[in-house]
Amino acid sequence: MDSKYVILHSSEILPPSRGDIGRARRAEVFPLEAAQPIVKLEYAELTKRESNDLRRDPRTLAIAKPMPMKLIAPVGSLDAPTATKSWGIDAVRASESPFDGTGVTVAVLDTGIDPNHPAFKGMKLVQKNFTTEIDNDIHGHGTHCAGTIFGQDVNGVRIGIARKIKCALIGKVLGKEGGSSDTIAKAIQWAVQEGANVISMSLGIDFPGYVDWLVHDQGMNINPATSQALEEYRANVNLFTELVRVVAAHGAFGQSAIIVAASGNESNRPKYEIAVSPPAAATGIVAVGALNKSGKGFNVAEFSNNQVNIAAPGVNIISAKAGTSGLISMSGTSMATPHAAGIAALWAQRQLKLTGRINNVSLMAQLIASGTFDSLVPGSEEDDVGTGIIQAPLK
Repeated sequence: MDSKYVILHSSEILPPSRGDIGRARRAEVFPLEAAQPIVKLEYAELTKRESNDLRRDPRTLAIAKPMPMKLIAPVGSLDAPTATKSWGIDAVRASESPFDGTGVTVAVLDTGIDPNHPAFKGMKLVQKNFTTEIDNDIHGHGTHCAGTIFGQDVNGVRIGIARKIKCALIGKVLGKEGGSSDTIAKAIQWAVQEGANVISMSLGIDFPGYVDWLVHDQGMNINPATSQALEEYRANVNLFTELVRVVAAHGAFGQSAIIVAASGNESNRPKYEIAVSPPAAATGIVAVGALNKSGKGFNVAEFSNNQVNIAAPGVNIISAKAGTSGLISMSGTSMATPHAAGIAALWAQRQLKLTGRINNVSLMAQLIASGTFDSLVPGSEEDDVGTGIIQAPLK
């Protein structure tokens, strides 16, 4: 029986067993001309033999069955916050920075956006819908995340890190039923091709959901289902790792992008800690952990997964509420990630000012190196917070 695969490869590959079947059954092609040979992301229905042949082909960078993706859902929310500024703005020193995101393009791959919210007034929002839902955000998650990155002040309350970003790419990749890893891969390619400098993703692989599908929909026993899910999990981590390498290759040709992603909310500290989940677990993606504030400094949020690269404010974050003209407070590594994307935009603007271009390698290095332990509670562990809480450039 044939199965759907997502294939990342260099140059033209055809399954040797059935001649021209690769061309005949290909769903979509996204050429990436940043490096030679040309790298392509393709989708195809393949037999087991064909997929095995492709795995052995040295031109195949990654091959994986799509896995379900889900929101890294907020762990709590609160309507009608009364603060005059989201506390994360000061915590990452965005309020002290001379940079505001001018000239930088950010992509948000999430549940879409409410383009009519006053937080986005006057902005150019390039929307692309990868789901079967309506184009705009009906869940509120993507709108909240976008507001933290580049939202304008709402009723005198500052919510956005990089408030002078004028163009944002909004990829709606998750709907009521979630999404899939092949859709996320496709959306990353779209964002890069549209000129994104920073890509923000607050989503993760739904491993339990995939196991449940194998058991209940495919009739597998739990043990082989778990084993197969683990193999596809590994294959998808490799897919995103290789895809990020291809994205990074664009930097040498004038188009750069870095990807920041939420580490996940599966931990329950101090009882147990869970490692960062894909796609944030892929090499080359900046995994973001969440911080809370306390009387002794900022500390890791009880839900935040570990093995992160950096940390950012992620508890009781005020931002735009979809479907209204107001605000809402949410908590999660989903809320920490847009802080990182916004700070990355400030560092990218600084690069533009100093050099006239954005280099993705140095941008990622600057973002991670900006982290500091100075404002964290004593005894914070690198495994939980990476290099520490990210900081905006001050000069």
